[in-house]
Amino acid sequence: QVQLVESGGGLVQAGGSLRLSCAASGISLSINHVGWYRQVAGNQREWVARIGPGGSGTDYADSVKGRFVISRDNAKNTVYLQMNNLEPADTAVYYCKTVYWGRDHWGQGTQVTVSS
Repeated sequence: QVQLVESGGGLVQAGGSLRLSCAASGISLSINHVGWYRQVAGNQREWVARIGPGGSGTDYADSVKGRFVISRDNAKNTVYLQMNNLEPADTAVYYCKTVYWGRDHWGQGTQVTVSS
């Protein structure tokens, strides 16, 4: 059974940093694309960043480019989202997602709140 678990969210002041983790079981994240998304209540879920399998690269939404970094630790089967210079507009529930056998697998989300 595939399971993704996010952690690392919290309350931080504007300009601060957080590192989110997405730990997986039942699947090897090293051979799959993994994405981070975020959602504000009442809004659609928004794509934030993705990392390809192995060394196939990273990509970011314009709103976070230059501030967020996605990375992976294959030994820990975990993907990270380092978030720097956070802004109140970054406040949301953050989710990680991967696709396995044609099916989307999401974590339960972790809340990030940035105060001004």
